[in-house]
Amino acid sequence: MAAGAGLLRALGLAVLLLPAVPRGPPGGAERRCFCQVTGHIDDCTCDVETIDAFNNYKLFPRLSELLESDYFRYYKVNLKKPCPFWNDNSHCGIRDCAVKPCPTDEVPNGIRSASYKYSEEASNHAEECEEANRLGAVDESLSKETQRAMLQWTRHDDSSDSFCEADDIHSPDAEYVDLLLNPERYTGYKGPDAWKIWNSIYEENCFKPQNVKRPLASGRGESLILLRHMFYKWLKGVCIEKRAFYKLISGLHASINIHLSARYLLQDTWSEKKWGPNVTEFQQRFDEVLTRGEGPRRLKNLYFLYLIELRALSKVLPFFDRPGFQLYTGNKSHDAEIKNLLLEILHLAKSFPLHFDENSFFAGNKKEAAKLKEEFRLHFKNITRIMDCVGCFKCRLWGKLQTQGLGTVLKILFSENLIGKIPESGPSYGFRLTRQEIVALFNAFGRVSTSVRELENFRNILRNMQ
Repeated sequence: MAAGAGLLRALGLAVLLLPAVPRGPPGGAERRCFCQVTGHIDDCTCDVETIDAFNNYKLFPRLSELLESDYFRYYKVNLKKPCPFWNDNSHCGIRDCAVKPCPTDEVPNGIRSASYKYSEEASNHAEECEEANRLGAVDESLSKETQRAMLQWTRHDDSSDSFCEADDIHSPDAEYVDLLLNPERYTGYKGPDAWKIWNSIYEENCFKPQNVKRPLASGRGESLILLRHMFYKWLKGVCIEKRAFYKLISGLHASINIHLSARYLLQDTWSEKKWGPNVTEFQQRFDEVLTRGEGPRRLKNLYFLYLIELRALSKVLPFFDRPGFQLYTGNKSHDAEIKNLLLEILHLAKSFPLHFDENSFFAGNKKEAAKLKEEFRLHFKNITRIMDCVGCFKCRLWGKLQTQGLGTVLKILFSENLIGKIPESGPSYGFRLTRQEIVALFNAFGRVSTSVRELENFRNILRNMQ
């Protein structure tokens, strides 16, 4: 009852934080955000309602359980890499921007060795660090064949098929981060620095010519109408690959904005912090009136992103379904349970009735298709490098993870022939996923799945507003 009362207070505060928007009949606020977020999704055979039902009631609960497991909660990342594009060493000084890594100097050497066994006497903090460092170790009980394959994976130079600028996990600056202790939420990072990141992504990496401007809400009157007409005329006229690229980035941007709106700092006192949905923030980013029509488009792109990532999960099932594949943490019984849950999620993803058809990508002339695919890969790889320019460390953490996850999605979709050749037993030499890619893949999809789930919450709040 107390928890419910706390939630109601948080929601009450969220409702009070409303922008000055036109008042209307009950449900008007909901319609301004969601009236166009329904029905058919462009370039797909699916609709919004099918995704909502599938995600919110079938997939999301199972995926949330998976991401709380030891294998998926720890992500090794280097947050100290310098920005490769501009000289900007400024970092966010807001306390909520900080990331709490697992300090390796507090971990005994035996934890890092392959012979380490969990100790029930270890403190809770040490256990978290022990588990994190243990995740990267090789299980000596594996067959020699599998060990040789794993060693080959570590030596593999994946520059030709990677869509990401991956961190060197062996760098002394790379640290394990517990994602459950460092959740993605509003940190206060905004203004020119944050704008510079997204502007660089959209203006320099989305195949858009310089003379075509994005229709931003800051525009005015007839000039904004003209910009919108020119932009969407250009977008409609480009090939499906370039259009999909823009929609993926827009969908990712929308997903991140939903997370920040759903986990907003509503109250900050000396005794406690309260995080919850901020309706004002959500409306400023997605209300049709406040965004001059762009908000609903952004939400539609979120659903497009969802379909692309769901499709990748359905395609990569053979890689995880091999008997010899392990999600190794050292706890054999728990590892087996988590693998079963993972396979349940992948089979559920495969059962989705209206998958995106990626066969339309890079079709036609083989030479031109290969050139376009390489441009596609390099543009996205560049976006992953831009994440090292984000000044807020928590935003950088989740930006790097989600772009690596989306890059892994693209790698899967463009490796269909290799995945089809994976043997039922033994190592998979043709198609490989590192642990970093696996953790990023499922956590990134977890973020998108959470966004779709949060839309239902905001829809319910807005529906009851006057």
